[in-house]
Amino acid sequence: MGILNKLFGNGISETLQAEIEQQLKKTIDPTSEKDLIELKSVSDMQFKKGLLELTLKMPYPCKSLWPTIEQNAIHNLKQIAEIESVKINWETQIVAHDAQKGTSPLQNIKNIIAVASGKGGVGKSTTSVNLALALQQEGARVGILDADIYGPSIPTMLNIKEKPQSENGKTMKPLEAYGLQVMSIGALIEEDSPMIWRGPIVTQTLTQLLKETDWNDLDYLIIDLPPGTGDVQLTLAQQIPVTGAVIVTTPQQVSLIDAKKGLKMFEKVEIPILGIIENMSTHICTNCGHEEAVFGEHGGQKLAETYNVDFLGSLPLDKRIREEADIGKPTVTAEPSSSIAQKYRNMAHQIGAKIGVTKRNYGNLFPEIVIQNT
Repeated sequence: MGILNKLFGNGISETLQAEIEQQLKKTIDPTSEKDLIELKSVSDMQFKKGLLELTLKMPYPCKSLWPTIEQNAIHNLKQIAEIESVKINWETQIVAHDAQKGTSPLQNIKNIIAVASGKGGVGKSTTSVNLALALQQEGARVGILDADIYGPSIPTMLNIKEKPQSENGKTMKPLEAYGLQVMSIGALIEEDSPMIWRGPIVTQTLTQLLKETDWNDLDYLIIDLPPGTGDVQLTLAQQIPVTGAVIVTTPQQVSLIDAKKGLKMFEKVEIPILGIIENMSTHICTNCGHEEAVFGEHGGQKLAETYNVDFLGSLPLDKRIREEADIGKPTVTAEPSSSIAQKYRNMAHQIGAKIGVTKRNYGNLFPEIVIQNT
């Protein structure tokens, strides 16, 4: 019997089942490079009077890829003589995946993605916001936590002016912007108030912002980390279940040196590296169109090759990215059809697909057992 046998009712021949399975194996998801059977995406199937109707549940957000996958699937399935037409219903089904040892899943958050850089000023926060928006546009429920306590910039980038509210005095409702759930220390203090805090207070604040925010059923929480490999990163590694980390760097050597430190830190605490993003890769002159590698060439790609991790892509040094972040309307939202927005979406696809094919975490599916003295 084929893998799909349980999806069919009586009266469907084993031969037809085998043919359908074979054609679905020929239909490849372009991001994960796995076929629909490997992805276990076929959740329902009916065949009646020449019409094959199936439901595909993709394990990562990729709405913009559905038409391409559907086109290929229909073409392949219609090679079977008995099938006259095909109807495909689409769903996104994101589940919780494994995190580092010694941590427990958090309620209402399936997967946590840390976005880090060893060095400041490389565009990490801008990248975090645009990746979060790209994942949201592709069909996921996404939140973003601004963990840069000393220099919170997410409220500015998302044009958030209001303060978080609490209904019970114990937890805060996340703020909302462009469909994202958001929390930042920057939304709790005045814009010009300096955070003159020592490490223990900073890490305690991070933990409170994460665990005392009433997140609403998130598929992904993006944590925008501060630069470096200090107290915040250590707290993250020891106490917070992180599905994977993304490293942001520029091609410049001084940036790469620090990016290596961040990468090695995550390796030591057994948090998977989802990939490296090279920001400010090249600059294109707005007057003459000349393209120049201002900060060096291919540094991020070479770093990825050296440490055998995925290179998620490069982003240009473009004033539009800066201008749009400054006015609180990030590129993925401001110019969704632009080439830059597409780059962010491609990166989001790769991150989502890499998580989607890893081992599932069942911790949230089992009740907590409490032993009491009676």
